[in-house]
Amino acid sequence: MVASRQRLALLNDEPVDTAGADLLGSGQAARQLADLLISSRCSTPFTLAVDAGWGMGKSSLMRLVDAELATVPEVHTVWYNAWTSTGADALEGLIKSVLMRFDRRLLRRALHRASEQRALLRVLRALVTVVAGPLGAAGLVNELWSNLSVNSQARNEMRDAIRDLAQEWAENAEYSPRRMLVVFIDDLDRCPEETVLAVCEAVKVYLDVPGLAFVIGCDRSAMGPSGLLRDLSPAGAVFMEKIFQTSYRIPVAGVQGVREYIGWCARTAGIERLLDEPLVALLAERSARNPRRIKRLVNGFVLEATLNPMWADHPPEAVIRTLLIQYFYVDFYRMMTSPPGADAGDVIADFCTYRRVRTLLRAPEAVPEEERPLVNAFLEQRDVTADLLNDRRAALHRLERELPTVFPDMVADPGFNSLLDGLLGLPRSGELVRRLREGGPALVTLPQREPDPETELTPGSYEVGRARARASEPPAAGSLAGRTILWVDDHPENNASLAAWFRRQGATVETAVDSRSADAAIAVRTPSLVISDIARGTDGRAGFTHVEALRRDERYTGPVIFYAGRVTPVRLGTAHQLGALGVAADGDALVRLVRSAFAVPPAPPAHPSAARPR
Repeated sequence: MVASRQRLALLNDEPVDTAGADLLGSGQAARQLADLLISSRCSTPFTLAVDAGWGMGKSSLMRLVDAELATVPEVHTVWYNAWTSTGADALEGLIKSVLMRFDRRLLRRALHRASEQRALLRVLRALVTVVAGPLGAAGLVNELWSNLSVNSQARNEMRDAIRDLAQEWAENAEYSPRRMLVVFIDDLDRCPEETVLAVCEAVKVYLDVPGLAFVIGCDRSAMGPSGLLRDLSPAGAVFMEKIFQTSYRIPVAGVQGVREYIGWCARTAGIERLLDEPLVALLAERSARNPRRIKRLVNGFVLEATLNPMWADHPPEAVIRTLLIQYFYVDFYRMMTSPPGADAGDVIADFCTYRRVRTLLRAPEAVPEEERPLVNAFLEQRDVTADLLNDRRAALHRLERELPTVFPDMVADPGFNSLLDGLLGLPRSGELVRRLREGGPALVTLPQREPDPETELTPGSYEVGRARARASEPPAAGSLAGRTILWVDDHPENNASLAAWFRRQGATVETAVDSRSADAAIAVRTPSLVISDIARGTDGRAGFTHVEALRRDERYTGPVIFYAGRVTPVRLGTAHQLGALGVAADGDALVRLVRSAFAVPPAPPAHPSAARPR
């Protein structure tokens, strides 16, 4: 195995917290933000958002700002990770985190001032107990917060007490200039709506006092009205707008910086020699220069190369090139790992031939005599006839309508072509392709945006906050209850896992291996839905022909979905003419179409990876 030839290591996902570990140039921005906070201490309270998408370095930048502030005696910091609390607990946790930073003597003095205010007395007594020692603190604090929930007057007294404490702490005569407490709140955009609102209530209602500044790491777009807080009332939306005085949007790292970062990841993981310049460029481009995504891809390679026995007889370069196709060109990977019989033909050979034919048909000069047999054979296989002397562009147009929809874009993608050619140029690449078609590793979805912390969601199923939490739950049992699905496919074994999943959702799934057996099943009971393949044996249109006959004879007029390994413009057009809901090329797409057929609310499928369709 690969692991026996070289030592590989996994990368951690911890944020950068020292300037020496900063590989993407965030140090300068951190110094500037720290200077801005320090010079703005007389303008407190205020809130600054560190705005960026998932994995773009919010936590690292905030940690670097914290490190810069640590060198200034009159500036103190406290960290609060909103993701660790839920709902009202977040309000309590954040306020406690701030109060714990104040001096003990100030808490005792405040306790003395408030001795005649029963509610506040209990508050400050509990806080002093917490500061003085840990014994019994949890019980006292829990009682405190349950009492504070009794009425608004108690909460108003708490706010006034915090204001007095913060002001006295900031204006302490021992410090000149005045002190400032910077509160870092991280991962706010990963929380459910109630937690976000609780944190924002704590910041704006109870902690909006002189001496405090807040730096909040979040994706502002995820917290907008079309994302996490989509259900907010107009008044709630106005309240949220008041939280952030200003935002700093982290820019996407420069190309050179990202390449150096990839180099560091590769050296740390032990795969540096496997990444040539084209692969580094591809990884930088297709990862959207997202540091976390790059780390996860490298870790995926390390795990695959170390643990999957199928790579034992192949060089490490084969592993990483295959996984890069798997990560970044999912549709092509799905087609290249389709088992024999699923849309006859080798997609890699078809793509390479198409690439050559396309070049010849687009060239200004006539197709050379020695190349015409290749071009003619490729066109004839797809029922395209053309005058290669005068009708080359029209022939190419008709050809591309018979080929997978992704081919034209991929043939113009230099990164993909370099990746594929490098893979095919490796020793025993033919055997590798054959093994992949017989049972390639399951698709590993690379998240394009923030994934669910427990279960990686596919890019198309990503939602934020409460909506994301709802979507990440598998559909309730029985969501397809009472539905009958007739699945027509000459290789039903390839669909076993998906069929079993539909059954778990309450559907009755019947199978037929050809048109005749499907007709017999329909004669006995009309199904709620027909799922059909397209190619069977040597007949590349068998599924279309059968559905056309069903429609013509009015034996079945209900919804139809075609499940095919290759989606082409011609197939899409034919499916539309037959009144089908669409052509699905993978299990996720099929589930979405099934749900649309039955008007079931969409959610990420919880089914196992589907076998390859035809």
